[in-house]
Parts: sequence; C-alpha cells; structure tokens
Amino acid sequence: MSVTMRCQVAMFPAWLLLSGLALAQEFSTGPVITDQGPVVNVAEDAFDLVPGVRYRLLFNVADGRPDRHELNRGLESAARFLNMHARRGIETANLQIEIVTHGATSFDVLSDAAYRERFGRDNPNSSLLRALVEAGVAIRQCGQSAASNDISAEQLASGVSLAVSAMTVLVRRQSEGWVLLP
Repeated sequence: MSVTMRCQVAMFPAWLLLSGLALAQEFSTGPVITDQGPVVNVAEDAFDLVPGVRYRLLFNVADGRPDRHELNRGLESAARFLNMHARRGIETANLQIEIVTHGATSFDVLSDAAYRERFGRDNPNSSLLRALVEAGVAIRQCGQSAASNDISAEQLASGVSLAVSAMTVLVRRQSEGWVLLP
C-alpha cells in the first residue's frame, strides 16, 4: 500500500466524523416565516450581511415545479433568506424584499379558488404567499406571462400585484439600486 493510500485510509475515520457533524445540523424554520423556509445555523464567524445596513433584494422567480403538489423553491428562497438572516441578528426592517414571478411560476401565485379551478386543489403555495406578504415582501406577477397563461389580476392571490412585465420590474428595480437574486 502506498504512502498516499495509507494516509487516505488513516484520515477516513476523521473525515467520517466531521461529515457526520455537518450532517447532524438540523434544518428548521423561523423566526420570520414559521412554517416554510428551513435553514441551518452556521458558525458565528461565517461571512454575513452587515448589521445596520439596509438591503433591497429582488428575487427573480420564473421556474415552476414539475409536481404541482410541492412548494415553489424560488418563492421559498425568499422565506429562507428572511429566516437565516433574522437568526443572525439582521433586522427585518433592513431587508426590503420583492419577488417578481413570471413564466411557469405564474400559476404558483394564483388564489386558491383560481388554482382549484385549473388544477382541482388548493394552491400549495398559499400559506407561503400569505406569510411572505405579512412579512412585508412585495410580490409582483408579470402581466405578459399572466396574459399568455390566461390569468387575470383578480385570479392572483391576495397581496400579489400585477406588473407590466417581469422585464419592467427587473429594469426598474436594478436601476434603483436593488440587488438581483436570480
């Protein structure tokens, strides 16, 4: 057995122990969005946002999910962002968040009634959308995607507003200094 191989074999138990510690971290939700957006706590000295700085973040969510019975991961990312940074002491008042939805995600921001009419069940994203809106997150649906999917403004979930287009939101917000999170 070569020296390299012996070192690898000798280090395997240490690697296994360390990987087990990393895997032992449990994901949990809250404190802002209590039912969705699970995150894991990381080391205190991990690179983080600067407390006291105001951040304006724009989530661009266009991908639907292949299984209509699941939460939209893009929408849930906004909940995760709020939860992970609130846990680390970043005040939510300093996190101004907006989500622009378009493409296949257009169906994920429908009201329960409109979703039920199309898919025969309540929208699995309803409680997440409510929680995000209650947390102060603005959600804007692309008007072009809505029209191409035969969705009216009245069919959108409460708190979701219509924009001329996703491109309009992206251009306007970025020209105003917002950070784009694709």
